[in-house]
Amino acid sequence: MPAVTIRNLSDETHRALKVRAAQHNRSTEAEMRAILEAAVRPEGRLRLGSALAEMSRKIGLTNADVETLEKGRDTRAAEPLRFE
Repeated sequence: MPAVTIRNLSDETHRALKVRAAQHNRSTEAEMRAILEAAVRPEGRLRLGSALAEMSRKIGLTNADVETLEKGRDTRAAEPLRFE
């Protein structure tokens, strides 16, 4: 698992992190991980699969529609390009 070192952190910030960690009953390192996770992976982020499923529901796409599309699809392997 990757490790991160944070340099030049002010004493005030370090103290605030320690206090916040104590309030949440975890170590300072665990608190920093939680803060970073919340910052880069917010709960309301767009999830592609969920977004596509929602779009399908809105337009009324059914399993029968998907099966029809699959039947009409060319399943043969593509011919590679020739550069001759």
